[in-house]
Amino acid sequence: MSHNLSPISRRALLRRAGALGVAGPAMSALGLNLAAMGQASAANATGYKALVCIFMYGGNDAYNTVLATDSASWAAYGTAREISNASGIALAAPGTPASGSTLHARLGGVLPINPSTAQAGRSFALHPVMGSVRDMFAANRVAVVANVGPLSGPTTKAAYLAGAARPPKLFSHNDQQSFWQAFNTEGASNGWGGRMTDLLMANNSNAMFSAMSLTGNAVWLSGQKAKPFQMAPSGAIRVGTPDGLLFGSATAQQTMRSLMRTTRNNHVFERDHAAVSARSMDAEGILSTALPAITAGPWGSAADPAADPALKYKDPLTGLATTNPLALQLQAVARTIAARQTLGMARQVFFVSMPNFDSHDEQNATHAQNLAMLAQGMSYFDKTLTAMGVDQNVTTFTASDFGRTFASNGDGCDHGWGGHHFVMGGAVKGGNIYGDFPVYGTSDGAGGFTSENQLAGGVLLPTLGAANYAATLGKWLGLSDSELLSILPSLSTWNASQRNLGFMA
Repeated sequence: MSHNLSPISRRALLRRAGALGVAGPAMSALGLNLAAMGQASAANATGYKALVCIFMYGGNDAYNTVLATDSASWAAYGTAREISNASGIALAAPGTPASGSTLHARLGGVLPINPSTAQAGRSFALHPVMGSVRDMFAANRVAVVANVGPLSGPTTKAAYLAGAARPPKLFSHNDQQSFWQAFNTEGASNGWGGRMTDLLMANNSNAMFSAMSLTGNAVWLSGQKAKPFQMAPSGAIRVGTPDGLLFGSATAQQTMRSLMRTTRNNHVFERDHAAVSARSMDAEGILSTALPAITAGPWGSAADPAADPALKYKDPLTGLATTNPLALQLQAVARTIAARQTLGMARQVFFVSMPNFDSHDEQNATHAQNLAMLAQGMSYFDKTLTAMGVDQNVTTFTASDFGRTFASNGDGCDHGWGGHHFVMGGAVKGGNIYGDFPVYGTSDGAGGFTSENQLAGGVLLPTLGAANYAATLGKWLGLSDSELLSILPSLSTWNASQRNLGFMA
């Protein structure tokens, strides 16, 4: 890989290596190369930018999230999803009034959207609970990326059926979660968000806050040098009790923290444990001091988030305003972004998540709840970032294990492959659908479907690669074409004109 670098002084190189966490014997060729590459990217990294990944664990049913509603598509959809069956998983047609005994009837019809680029003979809509996303789409704040998924390279249905190369372990939750996040199966040690961060965090004063998780460990955030920093929706996680008392004693807690920082001998494991503990406690102190209060900005109006109406969604099952776990995570992201100058951050990546998208059964209820939370969380976050004046600097995108089957299994649908995803932010070319929306086919009577876009059970064969999706986001974040090719190896199987999907300004 070639980079046009100006000469770097030893002092500057050591400073960048320190930002990366490279020290002593670890100042290897890899560490030096990452530091140099980071300088090259940082030289072009003006201002602040952040990516926020919303990962939907379990496999989101894309067919009921973004729908084709033209007459041919709707007829095929209704047949596959049993629209004539009161307990089927087909949503109500556009314009259907919200009334009736079933959940879908009470929700009313799907919500039409009008992409700025027409797809001949097609019309489209969103799930009935996604009114706020429909409004953001109309306001050019949200784009839809159609039929995207992990691919080894461009393919066709004929090539797939003939045994062409494909990602390993398709339809496996753990492996496809890992593949979406790391382009490798379960057990991968680093993901594309972390690998991007490796190259961009040299200008971050506190590199430990470059990759932030609000939902536990996530391989997407891990790089060769970048390590995820885990925090809770309420803020930094303290070693010890939040009130500073252990067994009612401040002295006991201080003593415990001091012991965790020290070693009694020169044992390697003990030294490493003490060093990690010290870094964790120091980082918690820095972040806790830097984070603004929950009520100190447009991200919240109540000290108790459970009492804040801005963090509630309307539960489609009960009709009640209910605290949204996704909005709580995004509130913490907003507060961390508000602390960017205090922390000295130029580039950050954040990971938030939602569970329970594995809709083999009871799909009508669980999927409606999940999408209501997703829609409200996205709307809350977009309004908050706009009020903060950073909506042009933050791009939020969705991802999931895989899509689902077109065919109903009676009460839900099974594991799929391709799916549709949302990208949101002020720098997004919103109000459009990117990629050719798949054609809905009908059953061929032998388990397959007649569409060139659908495999057995109506599984979507992706037409856009997850690597292309990632590359488009990485390009906006500030990475060069050569850096993206090094991070996303399968990107090289696509023509240069196909690598950027065009949804970012």
